Amino acid sequence: MSPTPPRRQALRTALALTLGLTLAGLGGPALAQPGYPSQPIKLIVPYPAGGATDTLARTIGSKLQEAWGQTVMIENRAGAGGTLGNNVVVRAPADGHSILIGITALIQQPSLMEKLPYDPIKDLAPVTMIARSPSMLAVPMASPAKTLKDFVAMVKAQPGKHTIGNYGNGTSSHIQAALLNSQAGLDLVHVPFQGAAPLVTNLVGNQLSAGFVDSASARAQLSHMRPLAVTGTARMPGLPDVPTFVELGYQSFDPYGWFGVFLPAATPAPVVAKLSEELNRILRLPDVTARIEGLGLQVGGGKPDEFARTVRNEAGLYARIIKESNIRLAP
Repeated sequence: MSPTPPRRQALRTALALTLGLTLAGLGGPALAQPGYPSQPIKLIVPYPAGGATDTLARTIGSKLQEAWGQTVMIENRAGAGGTLGNNVVVRAPADGHSILIGITALIQQPSLMEKLPYDPIKDLAPVTMIARSPSMLAVPMASPAKTLKDFVAMVKAQPGKHTIGNYGNGTSSHIQAALLNSQAGLDLVHVPFQGAAPLVTNLVGNQLSAGFVDSASARAQLSHMRPLAVTGTARMPGLPDVPTFVELGYQSFDPYGWFGVFLPAATPAPVVAKLSEELNRILRLPDVTARIEGLGLQVGGGKPDEFARTVRNEAGLYARIIKESNIRLAP
């Protein structure tokens, strides 16, 4: 067999090189995945330091740093109800090194605000739910209402007199209160506060007829209020005698509040899977479990597709409730 002419050999070499570069370009991020993470990681918290979201981020971040040997930095990008921090991750490189610690508000905001710089369903990839929080309808200890049935009868007997507090317009507690008004045929007057702490203070101080309070915010003052019903699909472990709204015949109170991890939507699936696997390992560590439960939250977990399904389903549910209740926020 005669040797390949030099010109033909050079052409074959050039074609092989071009094909190799093309394939590398097409599969670059995925091929680089075995080295992930290859640089410091940023955990973006779209709320101020000191809250539950920040605490969870720092708990998870320290464990990621220990496991992966990469520096993990917590960045609090507060503002505009969390949308500023969310947008930081949406616009970050889709390589797994910018991670969002998001909350339920992420999927409520599109139905509440005229304009958002992103679509949370299309522009973010759910990774894992790290914690969840049921809410409760509670009344002051001085209230004559001992059950939800008592409360509904009391409000109907005194039209225009009773109030229900929330964390602020458009928050989960506002949406839940609007849903209760609608389903029970009540005229509870919404009283918005700047966050959970002042709501709880006014509730236990008998300045409100009732309020929707998440389990974490209620924890410290639980002995000074009377829970009548809880959201979610099961009774709270710490309140076994308090029924769920579902048990009492109410609809659409199933969703829990949640804290979850997201990446930019274009992040390669192997990176998403690796981060999810590590988060699930971390969530099973006894000290992490104790820390989450100590916040009054329930430990999360699960695969990306499970969390993605929750996000999609609940986004649709909240959109319907918000539209039917005509809840809007200023642009």
